[in-house]
Amino acid sequence: MNLILLGAPGAGKGTQAELLTKELGIPAISTGNMLREAIHNGTETGLKAKRYMDQGLLVPDDVIMGIVGDRVAQPDCQKGFILDGVPRTVAQAEALAALGIRIDHVVSIELQDAVIEARMTGRRVCGHCGASYHLTANPPKAEGVCDDCGGALTIRPDDAPETVRKRLTVYHGQTEALKDYYAQVGKLRLIEGNQPIEMVHRAILQAIEA
Repeated sequence: MNLILLGAPGAGKGTQAELLTKELGIPAISTGNMLREAIHNGTETGLKAKRYMDQGLLVPDDVIMGIVGDRVAQPDCQKGFILDGVPRTVAQAEALAALGIRIDHVVSIELQDAVIEARMTGRRVCGHCGASYHLTANPPKAEGVCDDCGGALTIRPDDAPETVRKRLTVYHGQTEALKDYYAQVGKLRLIEGNQPIEMVHRAILQAIEA
């Protein structure tokens, strides 16, 4: 089974990808991991990507798609795979199809922006030992202080409210058209993300009839 996972930053894609990997026995593949692996392996497309990245430029779609094609052709993807972070645009979705990469289901984890903002802006990390907290879901015993080492808790730059809002704007701008694209071919599965992790997982399995 070949799956695509969609969802805004903070929607829980990574967690669900891990659970699906264990349940279905297929690898979860993220764009970042694919790029790093291709560069490390010295593949032709990996070396192309490295030239762009070394100059601080975005890696073009054709190079990204080449790396995706190389990755899903590997033996561990014979029974299927989960794509996380690609495609991001309709152009990339069309490029996947042009490469002959079959997609069975596209799962979109749906969450209101206000819920995502609360999730992400509430996160805190210890600047000393790296322990993670959340102001409501997993608060420290003492405000602003790490339970484990007593270090000061900070907000990661990615979790600052203005950054979260910008990331959500970019996500919606890219992904709404992508959801329409897959809905038109009957492959889009919408999953309510504002529920416990296990319930989201069960809903995904039911949606893809695994």
